[in-house]
Amino acid sequence: MKFYFLLLCIALFANIYAQPYTSADTLRGSLSPSRTWFNVQQYALYLIPNYKAKTLTGTNTITFKALRSAVTMQLDLQPGMSIDKITLPGQPAPTIVRNGAAHFITFKNMFTANNTYSIVVQFSGKPIEAVRPPWDGGLIFAKDAKGRPWLSTACQGLGASAWWPCKDHQSDEPDNGTNITIEAEGKLKTVSNGKLIAAKQTAKTNTETWQVTQPINSYNICMNIGNYVSFKDTFNGLNGVLPLTYYVLDYNLAKAKTQFAQVKPMLRAFEYWFGPYPFYADGYKLVETPFLGMEHQSATAYGNGFKNGYLGQDLSGTGWGLKWDYILVHESGHEWFGNNISTNDIADMWVHEGFTNYSEALYTEYYYGKNAGNEYVKGLRKNIQNNTPIIGPYNVNKEGSGDMYYKGANLIHTIRQVIDNDSLFRAILIGLNTNFYHKTVTTQEVESYISRNARKDFSTVFNQYLRTTQIPKLIVQFANNELKYKWANTIDGFNMPLKILINNIPTIIKPTETFQTHSAVNNYKIDNNYYIDIKITD
Repeated sequence: MKFYFLLLCIALFANIYAQPYTSADTLRGSLSPSRTWFNVQQYALYLIPNYKAKTLTGTNTITFKALRSAVTMQLDLQPGMSIDKITLPGQPAPTIVRNGAAHFITFKNMFTANNTYSIVVQFSGKPIEAVRPPWDGGLIFAKDAKGRPWLSTACQGLGASAWWPCKDHQSDEPDNGTNITIEAEGKLKTVSNGKLIAAKQTAKTNTETWQVTQPINSYNICMNIGNYVSFKDTFNGLNGVLPLTYYVLDYNLAKAKTQFAQVKPMLRAFEYWFGPYPFYADGYKLVETPFLGMEHQSATAYGNGFKNGYLGQDLSGTGWGLKWDYILVHESGHEWFGNNISTNDIADMWVHEGFTNYSEALYTEYYYGKNAGNEYVKGLRKNIQNNTPIIGPYNVNKEGSGDMYYKGANLIHTIRQVIDNDSLFRAILIGLNTNFYHKTVTTQEVESYISRNARKDFSTVFNQYLRTTQIPKLIVQFANNELKYKWANTIDGFNMPLKILINNIPTIIKPTETFQTHSAVNNYKIDNNYYIDIKITD
């Protein structure tokens, strides 16, 4: 999703660990008792944006199950927006105490465990307007090339509570999906997640309802309004026929029909590597947006100008990244890692971005061969900063380093080398998407799954690459037909083996913090697919 031209964002990530965290950060990022007693079953949104005034009014019917008895719940809606009224049939209006974005809503009667309830939340206001989407999120009040209104949303990190009230924490996805009804002005078309199930046209408005039947993270829920036209296709995939629908501005239809021919080859490659597309019931869509892109589940935001690469550039510098459309491939990869498998805490977002960044290499490998995929992911290393750890601080709604992308991908590539069995590696990728299908996870669950199924203990490898900025350094000495080697710049107990060529024979070595020796060595070669530093000394 969010893309980092790294030079632009170094300062942002360098400050992640230095900045103080406030009570508002804790309210947003932690799971307090007022959040954990209820589990969201469904959101039903009715949205009425006013393009000229840049305002939004609406309702959200929240259906939830009480996991234990309680009377006070926390919902989130950020400054600029207000909760105007909350209705629960048969009960008087609750009291609402606001603390920044957090709203503590106390009802008169107790919610009892194991029962399901629905409340209607009316809201209005002026939502946060995105300054530099998708990096700085919010609503985007843009104009298309003909000067016509074009409205969109992007809110990962910032959160869905920037524009609608919800339980704004990644750990709770509505189990039964979401209905999104959007009332647009005039004949403007709306596009949201899932499938279009209802439409009503009047002289002044066009109202359309979109239905998501499967769990969806709140930041993925989107609203797009513009002079859209659409075209359709189908993909015969692992789970049957997947409907494909593309929404673009009317004057871009011809370009889109050419560029989006890449979708079916992309789906073929990713179903091979990751298993079935996770949202057959809700379909696959690409939606043209006035910003670069975002992994909006079943409604992927696309703004790459209908060209290959990343806005026409190859982030790897190898040439392979110009063979395909970066936004189309990367954002679609998130349907598996990010949307199907979502992290409980945004601090673990490397699970979303590291695997999805590596999906680009796997796509390249599928169509151009293993060496091409290897070259691509190794080319990404020039973008790694190693300024702060990949995993961020927990319970304050903060990401870790932007290295979650390129370093995360190279961590996965390194683990693949250690596994040294591509069939097993692929089975692990498919197994992750099967075992954690439509679930939220922790990094520890993902790490443990990989170690357990690879039958190798990767705990020190994950700790090294995810929780420090240290890159393992292999110290090598070669003289008199003796090869000596050891690890440096590693955490205690770091135990990653390496496969190298010794006398042209593949050999597994197990460096430690003290020198080990191989005798009768005529020549050696260290595989550069491992993301390590190498220092050759006398």
